[in-house]
This record gives sequence, C-alpha cells and structure tokens, in this order.
Amino acid sequence: MAKIKPFKGIRPPKDFVEQVASRPYDVLNSEEARQEADGNEKSLYHIIKPEIDFVSGTDEHSPEVYQKAVENFNMFQEKGWLVQDNKEHYYIYAQTMNGHTQYGLVVGACVEDYMSGVIKKHELTRRDKEEDRMKHVRINNANIEPVFFAYPDNTELDAIIKQETSVSPEYDFVAPDGFGHHFWVIDNDKTIARITELFAQIPSLYIADGHHRTAAAALVGNEKARQNPNHRGDEEYNYFLAVCFPASQLQIIDYNRVVKDLNGLTPHEFLEKLKENFIVEEKGVQIYKPKKLHNFSLYIDGKWYSLTAKEGTYDDNDPIGILDVTISSDLILRDILGIKDLRSDKRIDFVGGIRGLEELQHRVDSGEMKMALALYPVSMKQLMDIADTGNIMPPKTTWFEPKLRSGLIIHKLE
Repeated sequence: MAKIKPFKGIRPPKDFVEQVASRPYDVLNSEEARQEADGNEKSLYHIIKPEIDFVSGTDEHSPEVYQKAVENFNMFQEKGWLVQDNKEHYYIYAQTMNGHTQYGLVVGACVEDYMSGVIKKHELTRRDKEEDRMKHVRINNANIEPVFFAYPDNTELDAIIKQETSVSPEYDFVAPDGFGHHFWVIDNDKTIARITELFAQIPSLYIADGHHRTAAAALVGNEKARQNPNHRGDEEYNYFLAVCFPASQLQIIDYNRVVKDLNGLTPHEFLEKLKENFIVEEKGVQIYKPKKLHNFSLYIDGKWYSLTAKEGTYDDNDPIGILDVTISSDLILRDILGIKDLRSDKRIDFVGGIRGLEELQHRVDSGEMKMALALYPVSMKQLMDIADTGNIMPPKTTWFEPKLRSGLIIHKLE
C-alpha cells in the first residue's frame, strides 16, 4: 500500500511564480534554457540548468555547474524568491490543456515504496542519467523538480479535490506554451490526515513521466538512510516530491517515428514488403491520423497511407506484444528496415505527438528523413497492466502532456 506524507513546501510568493516557473530540465537543451531565461534572474533554469550562468559550451556535468545550482538555490531563498511554508501541507496542482483539466495531489512519496515496487515503473532507466540527477539532488539536498505519478481512481479523493479546489487557487496562470497551471494549498489537518489514510489503501502508484528523476530521488534517499547511524525512518529524506493524478484524467499522446533511409529499398519495394503483415491503403496528400489500436499512419514519397496490422501478427494476450510500438518495431523497423536498437540507432528519430503530424510530414518533405510512422497512443490501462505484470515498455512509447511546470514547489530533504 502507498505511503505518503505532507511536507513544508518551498515555493515562490504569488507575485513571482510566473517568473520562477519553468519547463522541466530534460525537455530543452542548454541554449534553449539560456534563451528562455534571458533577462529573468528569477527563472528556475538558474537552478535546474545552471550551466546557463557560464559561457556557452560549458560542460553541464562539471562540478562547478552543480555547485552553481546550490549557490543559486540558496540565493533564491535569501532574496525571498522561494519561501518555505511554516507547516506541512499537501497541495493540489492542476493543469489545463485544450479545455481539459487534470488535478494532481502534491505529496511526499516514500523511498521504500520505490525500492519495494509499490511505486511501479514501465521504462528502463540509464545509469548516467540517474547519476546526473542524483548529483543534483545530493548537492542541493532537495528535490527541486517533481515526478509525475498516476494512481487508480478513488471517489473519496475525487471529492476532497473537488472541495479543496472550490476556492480561488494560490497560483493561477497561463504559461508561454499556452497551458494553464493552477495550485492550491491544503491546510485543514483532518483533510491532510484523511488523504494519508486513503493513499494507505491504494495498492500501487505508477510512474507516468520522470523515471530518471524518480530513480535519482529514491536512490539518494536510500543513500542517506544507509549513511545515518541513527536512522529512524521518518526523516524527510525518506520521501521525495511527486504529483499524483487519477489515472482516468491523464492523456497519453502518440510518440511517432521518422527514419532516414529505407534500408536500400525503393518506396514501391518498401510498400510491397509492408503488405505481407499489413493492409496498406493509400490516403493521398491529406494528413491521415491512426484511427484505432493496430492502425498506423505512414508518410512516404509525398503520400499518406493507412497500415492495419493483419490478424495473427500480434498476440492480444501479451501485454507487450499487443502494443503498437512493439508491432511496428518488430515488423517494420527491425524486419524491413534493419533497425534493431531504438535507443542507439542513428537512422531513427522520435517526435512527440504534441508537435502534430505536420511535423512528421515536414521532416520527410525537407529531405532530412525518408519516411514517417505515426502510432495510435497507448492507453493508461495498457501502461498500468504492463507495470502490474513487471514488464517494461519498449523505448519511446509514451508521451505525456502537459508537462509538470517546475518551480511551483520544492521539497527539502531535511
């Protein structure tokens, strides 16, 4: 069962929140962060992308850069751009995109729950990426950015969230990307205690987005426990910053593929090979979007095609085999195009569905890529089924939007 706790959040005063808040560290590069923070000394990028305070080209993993994060984090607190609450709270963080609002509870998630598998993952992590974030957590002694969890729907938690969000939010703004961000502080002690009790009845939490940040936060907490000879288990480092959303409110967006060449085939030969396992229908020059599971959209040689996997090419009883990302990876990318490792092959690139299928067409029409493949999005049920069975999704399967805005709240480890 899931163990959570309230905490004394560190967050910006209302008048500063829009200046402090930023996109997550891993959705933009150093130069993009430098441009977004230009002229804004309060931007969280000075803490989560501190290389922007050095000359362009500075190694973002150098000791001086990590140390600069600490200096800036301390400076933000000294100047009152970040202020710690004087009592422990839970918080509600809601996001609005295209008229849809999702409501998440901001909590301290339990390190031991990650270690024991109560917090379930569906992706593999890379040790180098984990270590980067572990250094950032260690040196700041804080979880600067939250992770993004899902939990099975719970009617009483829904009712609590509805009640708490019936008043004006503490923060309410639209970010430059057009997404709305809304934030409430839960102050009632009975409500706080009840939220803790209700989560203790939930068997599992699911990592939606932020596998590397989750691993890093949990591993640092675990380190601190081992290094403390007087460890009790209730110290703040036993918890890390998470925003937990009801699974039914989350939207997984398609995660699409573009490929640089056809492995020596002509477009006609490639289409003929596809017909062995797919029903291939030409759709013309108008953009075609996949209509359902096992239906794909192909753009090649100036035309769009519908590809529908034939019966018998996938196993509906296999939680991994039924995924469209598995079908396309095996039957198209591997068997026809010779792309065997999605993580390392330089012939393939990935495009989040938030950019639209127009981006796929552009990448091909520009001559950069030879073909594009759009997939029907994975469902939250599929994600949770895979995590529940201990399986791991293939690379680049899920894309969640909107991303959590960083800087609305921070969790100190002491």
